[in-house]
Amino acid sequence: MNNKIKTLVATTVLIACSNTFGAVSSEEAMALKNELTPLGAERAGNADGSIPAWTGGVTEADVANATAQPRENYFADDAVQYVVDKNNVDEYSELLSEGVQALINKYPDSFRLNVYETRRTAAAPEWVYENTYQNALRAVATENGNSVENAYGGTPFPIPKTGAEVMWNHLLRWKGESVELPFRVFVGSSDGKTTLAVAAKDEHQMPYYYEDGDLDSFQGDALLIRQLQTEPAFKAGESILIRDPLDQVNEGRKAWQYLAGQRRVRRAPTIAFDTPDFVASGQNYFDEVFMFFGSLERYDWNLLGKQEMLIPYNNNAFLTKTFDEVLDGHHLNSDQMRWEKHRVWVVEATLAEGKRHVVPKKRFYVDEDSWSVVLVDGYDANGELWRVQHAVPFVAPEIPAVVTTTFTAFNLPADTWVVNLLYNEQDVQYRPVRRRPDIYFTPDALAGSGIR
Repeated sequence: MNNKIKTLVATTVLIACSNTFGAVSSEEAMALKNELTPLGAERAGNADGSIPAWTGGVTEADVANATAQPRENYFADDAVQYVVDKNNVDEYSELLSEGVQALINKYPDSFRLNVYETRRTAAAPEWVYENTYQNALRAVATENGNSVENAYGGTPFPIPKTGAEVMWNHLLRWKGESVELPFRVFVGSSDGKTTLAVAAKDEHQMPYYYEDGDLDSFQGDALLIRQLQTEPAFKAGESILIRDPLDQVNEGRKAWQYLAGQRRVRRAPTIAFDTPDFVASGQNYFDEVFMFFGSLERYDWNLLGKQEMLIPYNNNAFLTKTFDEVLDGHHLNSDQMRWEKHRVWVVEATLAEGKRHVVPKKRFYVDEDSWSVVLVDGYDANGELWRVQHAVPFVAPEIPAVVTTTFTAFNLPADTWVVNLLYNEQDVQYRPVRRRPDIYFTPDALAGSGIR
């Protein structure tokens, strides 16, 4: 643990000692009105000015053609400020995760960070800000941090005291109310070849974020997902349905799968945790989707603090490129990726007593502005770095939000990798749509649409 994290850990411990678990006092919540952003990040910039103050983020009002699909590169005039590569990786080690350093050292001739001006683009609607303030006063993490109560329509724990609260902020981050997202998944082999694993279309709906809802009317399911796979031919027609509640202990994930060959819908309880993700040819685990996805119950979550790091951010230019331009053998093309310096929360997950997971220890880096996990390092049973993930966040001013769904996952010893939820060459890229009725996200509806 470096000195920067240690300093912030001390601060966090002092705060934790002065408050109860979960909801904070009205005096502390008032920080969301002044020194913190409405979602809980530090509003001020850093000491040397390399991280600017947050001034409201990027919204539809700030960008011409903000609703156009696919989105444009809003930062086309930005130039690379400096490059971190094999020649200077040690100089920047304090700003790099162990996983990013490992990728630079493993692929010294191709993996590098093009670092651009830091732009704090994260924003949300005013009603999300108000709900976040109310959540600060009322939301509590229950069941040893594995469930949430009294939260709705905003960041549940904008002034977090525990690692579990930070991870809930990621799981319940603002990314719109209802969206559709056609995507591709590519897997990379040790010989540097990339192959299409699947083409699919996801529909995500977030009842937790219904603008016309409230805590009293909320039924408990925070996220609804329907996925239809279209390529390759042998997978065409397969579908997945997931309903994720806030109560991950007494209710838990409800998942179903429609198999076109069997023409039937069946419960799919294994779509969770460390089950290999069959949508991605098993190259990532299900709880690695969206950087972290699902229940917290397999781990103990330790909040290490906050630090400045170089992370992927504002990758709108990346989304304008072709597959050939963004895929580069063993990783994404470094020339198409944008990295910036931001402050991140650092959360370490270690295997909980009596639980099992093939990755017994992970370290998560969570963007303070969007509450998105942007980097993950995973360690094997011997404590050796094994799995590395990085996200590809982009800004969607019309929502408004910084959206983190596209991600990579590297298996370092096997020299393989996957890029999941890739939107390039799609006419529609994570597009807000009209809310669908709840019945659309039921197994009966899945069966009705699948049978041909």
